[in-house]
Amino acid sequence: MPKILIVDDEPINVELMEAHLAGEYNILTAYNGEEALEKVKSEHPDLILLDIMMPGMDGYEVCRILKNDPGTQFIPIVMVTALSERDDRIKGIEVGADEFLTKPVDKVELMSRVKSLIRVKHLHNRLVSERDVLDVQNRIRSVLTAIIPILLKPLPPEHKKIVIHQMTDMVEKTILEIYPIDTGNTDIECIGDVCANVMNQLGATFVSESSEEGVVCTVKGTVCPWGAEEARRNPILCNLTRGIFSRIAARAPGNREVQVLKTIGNGDECCLFKIDTV
Repeated sequence: MPKILIVDDEPINVELMEAHLAGEYNILTAYNGEEALEKVKSEHPDLILLDIMMPGMDGYEVCRILKNDPGTQFIPIVMVTALSERDDRIKGIEVGADEFLTKPVDKVELMSRVKSLIRVKHLHNRLVSERDVLDVQNRIRSVLTAIIPILLKPLPPEHKKIVIHQMTDMVEKTILEIYPIDTGNTDIECIGDVCANVMNQLGATFVSESSEEGVVCTVKGTVCPWGAEEARRNPILCNLTRGIFSRIAARAPGNREVQVLKTIGNGDECCLFKIDTV
């Protein structure tokens, strides 16, 4: 449920807006500018309804501080005021206010503005998340494709296996830190879905299908998470995919075996893995 911080030095104004919004939003309250800044720091609200005329630190100053801070500048701020002069609104725009509401607050207008700005905030959060995913994809791909040939070329076969195992552990750790993975379900279909989802978040196109008996599933990918050309130049990357799948399967109860049936890195039209109950 989205969090909304209501900031006003008059408790009756706080109670009125809280009554309008309660039920659909998680309401936080503050009664002066300093308290508002502390609540923003500790609670990370999705939107702020901010009174302008407050003793001490007024709404303009609170808005200016928040909009100048990279950590809070994208939180939508609706300035709520009894002021209606043009210059007052211009001052609010100059310090970064996103919207204005005039007291007494109309419920329909309040709900409409809040809903619209919350939607914009969630779209922004999604874009930031997708940007971070792309950064991770590019980082993993560039590191692997640059280092793997250098590391493996001079090594004898038995040493290559050790290096591959270590690299798989590193990649898995990075993935598990970024993406929540729940494999507590013993259903093999769930394990296949988790494997496909991990690869897809790395930029691949994988799907999982299970047998009618529910003891075998296949995970098929038509777009390689490491990049098709990189995988063809370094087929060892396909071993990383298998290693990640094996470790995901190992985190669930029961004994699972992951077999490689096809890989893009070896010239096949797709990557195909089978997860079987041992």
